[in-house]
Amino acid sequence: MSSVVISGDTSGTVSLTVPAVAGTNTATLPAATGTVMVSGNMPAFSAYRSGTQAGFASSTYSKVPVQTEVFDTNNNYDNSTNYRFTPTVAGYYQISGAVVATGTNLNYLQAIIFKNGSAYAQGGYVTTASGEGGSSVSCLVYMNGSTDYVELYAYLTVIGTATIYGGATPQAQTYFQGAMVRAA
Repeated sequence: MSSVVISGDTSGTVSLTVPAVAGTNTATLPAATGTVMVSGNMPAFSAYRSGTQAGFASSTYSKVPVQTEVFDTNNNYDNSTNYRFTPTVAGYYQISGAVVATGTNLNYLQAIIFKNGSAYAQGGYVTTASGEGGSSVSCLVYMNGSTDYVELYAYLTVIGTATIYGGATPQAQTYFQGAMVRAA
């Protein structure tokens, strides 16, 4: 069979029943023309830094360990070792993050999304005389569904080292998140 044509009734509902060896499977399709995504196969995650972490060096790209997951729909975010998102479904992903830091004479802070170990998108940089600052970054990135990954980094200038702030509630200060917006 080269194609399947399904016609709905005037209620707007289309039902397709397929025999199952065990259990019941249901697919709900919206009234749309073209490619239709089924939300069950769209990886998404949200994580935040739950506490402060000191020791971020000046004038260095430093990975931000965002370790507390709010959700991870497909178990693609590593929140304990590499702190990276490696989706297993190829497509386009909206990725965002924010970093809030403090340090003696902190005068430059920038949140950066790295893809496969290299800077991919840079957030706005912050200059401050108060010793505290924050930066956020957001981008749309293609991921191949097998080897591509993204990570949250920070670049800052400070005398000595800086401390990255965390929070007691999700996304209070430093966070990292992403969601698939379209399949490849």
